[in-house]
Amino acid sequence: MEKNFRVLAINPGSTSTKVGVYEGYTMLYEGTVRHSQEELSKYPTIHDQKDMRMELVEELIEENGYKLSEMDAFVGRGGIVRPLKSGVYTINEKLMDDLKNLPSAQRHASMLGGVIARAFGDAYGKPSFIVDPVTVDEREEIAKITGIPEIKRDCIFHCLNQKSACRYHCRLNGLKYENINAVVAHMGGGISVAAHRRGVIVDVTDAISGEGPFTPERCGYIPARLLADLIYEGGYSREEVYKLISGKGGLMAHFNTNSALDVEKMIENGDEHAKLVYEAMAYNIAKCVGQMAAVLSGDVDAVILTGGMAYSKMLTDYISEHVKFIAPVFVYPGEGELSALAAGAMRVLNNEEEPKEYLG
Repeated sequence: MEKNFRVLAINPGSTSTKVGVYEGYTMLYEGTVRHSQEELSKYPTIHDQKDMRMELVEELIEENGYKLSEMDAFVGRGGIVRPLKSGVYTINEKLMDDLKNLPSAQRHASMLGGVIARAFGDAYGKPSFIVDPVTVDEREEIAKITGIPEIKRDCIFHCLNQKSACRYHCRLNGLKYENINAVVAHMGGGISVAAHRRGVIVDVTDAISGEGPFTPERCGYIPARLLADLIYEGGYSREEVYKLISGKGGLMAHFNTNSALDVEKMIENGDEHAKLVYEAMAYNIAKCVGQMAAVLSGDVDAVILTGGMAYSKMLTDYISEHVKFIAPVFVYPGEGELSALAAGAMRVLNNEEEPKEYLG
């Protein structure tokens, strides 16, 4: 029988720390601490921000009538750690060492989720976890091969929300995630499209390296020869190319904004070029859904559209019209990262899932 354990979920971002207090699967409180660039500039590394963020989180929680000592567990975002299978991971010493010292982990503030969760857990004698970090890799070897032997396809994507959206769909429809096949498109600043086969993500577009559709700020698939010409003829540095691929590509390159809402307003005001580019983004998302349906040999029970951009009816209607022949299309807007973190911890506390040990 499920017990309503109380859990604190922690999701650090580059300029904010989001937290949520959950009892069972019910959210009791959700709040955000904002961090100014002036404040963050005082800290040489992301890890150096830990104590500051912890103090602000504790203040926020207590100001809203909750105490950290009342929590049964603490759970945080994982960060860019080594490739691993999906699941809930106990924050052991090896994971802590990688969160603090692995160069890739230092690229994003999400690494502080695990560090802060472990610090709170140690302080109050409670377990601490991470859930489905962005480096989950469940693919078979065939999905990693490219036409250049020195290059293998990478795998960094929105695993937490991909899995959470599937589980949410299954709860609504009386299904088990381990018994269905689905194609899921997470659509936000980055977009990842994945093939889920019986609870395992067997293939996915890499959300960082330039795979998949273009996005509000990422270039997506680019003809390799034309990109090479652009680099050599334009004299681009490595860092400039990286920015074109992720940060200054996509809608940002076309319109100098990474806001889908801004582009939709342009369309509403009669901008035909904006309409063409926006529909091209939706068109490419739909193409990737078709690719992942092929990975599943056409045996697809659901196409799921999720992430922040799934709030856009203009976008989801276009995609749905192009992929509804594959399977019924379901739209679950938002990222739901805090609730997904809390749900993972809750499954472990209720003995529904065994926590994994991070081996590095």
